[in-house]
Amino acid sequence: MAGSALPVRARVSVSGICTAGVGAAGCVAGVAALGGEAWSASLPDLLPLAGAHLAVDPLSGLFMAVAGAVTAAVAVYGIGYVNGNGGHGSHGPASRTTQTVLPLFALSLLLVPAAASVSAFLVLWELMALSSLLLVLAEHRESPRVRTAGLWYAVMTHLGLVLLLAGLALFAAHSGGETFADLRAGAGGTSPAVRDTVFVLTAAAFASKAGAVPLHAWLPRAHPEAPSPVSALMSGVMVNLGAYGIVPTAFDLLGGGPSWWWIGLVTVGGLSAVYGVLQAAMASDLKRLLAYSTAENMGLVLIGTGAAGLFARAGDGPLAALALVAALLHVVNHSAFKALLFCAAGSVLRATGVRDLDRLGGLRARMPFTTGLFALGALGAVALPPGNGFIGEWLLLQSLVHGLRLPGASVAIALPLAVGLIALSAGIAAAAFVKALGVGFFSRPRGEGATGARESGPAMIAGTVLLGAGCVALALVPGLLGPGLDRAVIAAGLPGTDAVTGGRAALRLDALSASLSPVWLVAALTAALALAAALPRLYGGRRRRPNAKLWDCGGGAPTPRMAYTATSFAEPLQRVFDDVLAPERDVDVTHARESAYLVERIRFRNQVPDRIEHRAYLPVLARLARAGRASRRLATGSVHLYLGYGLLGLLALFLVLAVGS
Repeated sequence: MAGSALPVRARVSVSGICTAGVGAAGCVAGVAALGGEAWSASLPDLLPLAGAHLAVDPLSGLFMAVAGAVTAAVAVYGIGYVNGNGGHGSHGPASRTTQTVLPLFALSLLLVPAAASVSAFLVLWELMALSSLLLVLAEHRESPRVRTAGLWYAVMTHLGLVLLLAGLALFAAHSGGETFADLRAGAGGTSPAVRDTVFVLTAAAFASKAGAVPLHAWLPRAHPEAPSPVSALMSGVMVNLGAYGIVPTAFDLLGGGPSWWWIGLVTVGGLSAVYGVLQAAMASDLKRLLAYSTAENMGLVLIGTGAAGLFARAGDGPLAALALVAALLHVVNHSAFKALLFCAAGSVLRATGVRDLDRLGGLRARMPFTTGLFALGALGAVALPPGNGFIGEWLLLQSLVHGLRLPGASVAIALPLAVGLIALSAGIAAAAFVKALGVGFFSRPRGEGATGARESGPAMIAGTVLLGAGCVALALVPGLLGPGLDRAVIAAGLPGTDAVTGGRAALRLDALSASLSPVWLVAALTAALALAAALPRLYGGRRRRPNAKLWDCGGGAPTPRMAYTATSFAEPLQRVFDDVLAPERDVDVTHARESAYLVERIRFRNQVPDRIEHRAYLPVLARLARAGRASRRLATGSVHLYLGYGLLGLLALFLVLAVGS
């Protein structure tokens, strides 16, 4: 309510403080649940018919803790981002609607994992979708691209809601109740066909929210066009809930399933990882690059989840637990470095007014703190030590490699392919973020916005530093998460990992502690190299420049036009994957008026569209548009004709009911 009553600057501060408070409270509650303090509550009068049921166990506590920590840091960043952005008057990030909805969105991110009934889960899920949609549309008056992104997001998220509603309603109808306890108890009595249908419907809905290919079309549109603090929350927190939904539904509620469930998840995850990172490597829009990187990382999480189900199906509980731990650990790491990257990208956008890497450059000298923090997040995104993304992917690869000894043709085919796709995605991710850093930050400035850039304010720096500190802690001491991840795996209901001794889990994650040694080694080597590079500057004195210029072959000093752009940097990689990416090239030659043999100007345009969107979505949308135009003939304005339509619809309903009975 404060967001609709206070003036702009006070409104932003109060809303940010409220959002940070919500995040801090959620983080505390999640950490307590990870420590073993689970709780549940029933509110029979809150929702009609079934009421509301909430429960927090270590698995949901993990997602609550991550969401709360990221939300608190992003809220601090958002105060400086919006106040320093001019306020935008009656609309935009500082509007009454946006600042009122932001704490509500943060609250929904924390409560979705706590839902313990179908009705409560669907209500909170829709609350999260609607509040995030309003935040995506915050700047709809400034750009038509925002309106288009909002439309895509609204359609895709509500198609996912329809699938989720159908799957959970079918599950509840065959289980005799709508609480998760009823679903868990009734899963054993449902037919395999019903369980398969429930899994496919819910997995598709959750994968859509996670931005998995081919249900990712909304993600590279909505995330770049949303205000940067909202982008950080969507990519760092909201997509996690798609991965969260699959884990308890498939393992705990449905009790596992046949191998094709998990092979399907691994396949979708591998496709998302490679396709997402390829599109990221081709993108010249900085926030679009980060959005496609989110699809890649969620693909890795789906690979780990599918591998865990496959190993559990084969009867290897410890290996299944290791794969699920790798997936959950990567969720935590991805939330930290992706929120950091989006906040740093928001600082660049606020300072320069552009997101196009081809028009940036020179930011290392003008925005040193932002450059260093972006580099820290990029180090985590490329999954190389000592970045925090390395641990999760390393454990995932270890689980897949050790799983090769399991019998079965599906395992022998799926796991080596998954290992290869993970390695390929890691290599392309390195190229994508080297491009982002080199072209956007370390090269010479190419535009007026980059030339006049200034470092962000204290609040924005403080928020990004908090996220950067989280990345450093996760990289250097990941073993601290071991006991909590242990409890989360057991709470997920993964078969073979539910043994407890004296109230403590028997499963110990020694791999996390063992993984510390290479990280510390690389960190020590990195520090030694940095010190070695700094010593000559510290003690060698200032280098004197020669009075005379050296011979430059008549070329003169290099200009920004001679440097690599984001497009030219990605050109070799684009050639390698030309058949997959299907780039569009256009050469426009303008001839001189005097003679057709004289060329006045040549314009070359090269773009890499989203091939899945162009081949799968746009043709369907075109057919729907044609059907909509054709259906206008049915609306003649005749009341009698409309009554006839109603009668036919009623007869069709009676016919369906008669056949069903």
